[in-house]
Amino acid sequence: MPTPSNRPLGEVRFLTVAEVAAAMRVSKMTVYRLVHSGEMPAVRVGRSFRVPEQAVHAYLQESFVEAG
Repeated sequence: MPTPSNRPLGEVRFLTVAEVAAAMRVSKMTVYRLVHSGEMPAVRVGRSFRVPEQAVHAYLQESFVEAG
């Protein structure tokens, strides 16, 4: 069974910066900062970026903090 990191490219779902920002409820600038700092992997397509959906899930899981 393929893992998310070695899936065939046709099975990878890419999100725009605006879609990532909406899903995470942050600004687009925050997503751009994450991409430029290397905290969130992305693919450059022309002048824009596309973020693998699995990368968003992985980032959120790594960043999750238990409150209280």
